[in-house]
Amino acid sequence: MAARYAAVGAGRMGRGIAIAFAYAGHRIALVDLRRRTEEAWRQLADEARAEIVGSLQGLVQLGALDPALVDPIASRIEFVDAARAAGALAEAELVFEGVPETLEAKRDAFSFLNEHCRDDAILTSTTSSILVTQLAELVRRPERFLNMHWLNPAYMIPVVELSAHAGTHADVVHRARRIMESIGKLPVLCGAAPGYIVPRLQALVMNEAARMVDEGVATAEEIDKATRFGMGLRFAALGVVEFIDFGGADILHHASREMSASIDAVRYAAPPVIGRMVEENRLGLKSGRGFYDYSDRDVAAYRRDVLQRTLGMLGHAGMWQPAAATTIE
Repeated sequence: MAARYAAVGAGRMGRGIAIAFAYAGHRIALVDLRRRTEEAWRQLADEARAEIVGSLQGLVQLGALDPALVDPIASRIEFVDAARAAGALAEAELVFEGVPETLEAKRDAFSFLNEHCRDDAILTSTTSSILVTQLAELVRRPERFLNMHWLNPAYMIPVVELSAHAGTHADVVHRARRIMESIGKLPVLCGAAPGYIVPRLQALVMNEAARMVDEGVATAEEIDKATRFGMGLRFAALGVVEFIDFGGADILHHASREMSASIDAVRYAAPPVIGRMVEENRLGLKSGRGFYDYSDRDVAAYRRDVLQRTLGMLGHAGMWQPAAATTIE
């Protein structure tokens, strides 16, 4: 039986995507478009197979996967060399391009996909750096194309960022979302902007952490403890924008003003939207409206829900302690 899905590019991302689909019960073709000698192809396929099995064995060791399922899952991944690529792609309804991050490599890959993929197949790129609007120009029938950015390890992290261009058909986005959800992923849609959502946010945090180590503000170890069990726990319980509303846009406004004056005027300047929200008294939960509208919401129930989420994360991290039953003198 032919695979409904294909990952083009047998590197780390392609292998992770292949595991994700195979884990969910689907056959998937892992396709290498580069012409290689038989020996070089065999070496690549063996390396890819070993990494895939090793990743699954890692889940077994952590108690997350029945060891009896490793071979059946791995067997759902078909390794396809350049000579057989056209046949594999002709059957796929969803194709992930994951070749090296150069326009030349993308152009060559999409030239091949344009020739051999079905007209109704959804074509996607897993690029982390090239805009969907640039790549759409390389695609025949660009209405069926969008970027689909996976987060490593692709078979574990649930979020997949979908970036469509103005010409992407709404049904294509709907189908892509539905397929991702069917394999246990959480698709999120963003515009054609550099960095998607997660890389754009995390780059700021990582750069600032490195800067703090370099300035002697704190050691790497202390910063990592603070982010894992302080910032990380809170942002695992509350989304970043939800967090602004929960604390109040005015809090962010004043904190940004102080840090822009004392640390760096550019890095810590609040965006204009925060100033407008403060002026309009759209402070978030406390005023009934911020980025979200709380006017018809049971605020007490919402606060309990946030507390429950936070307690859940603390319990998962092993950081919640029972109250002392007796008074310590």
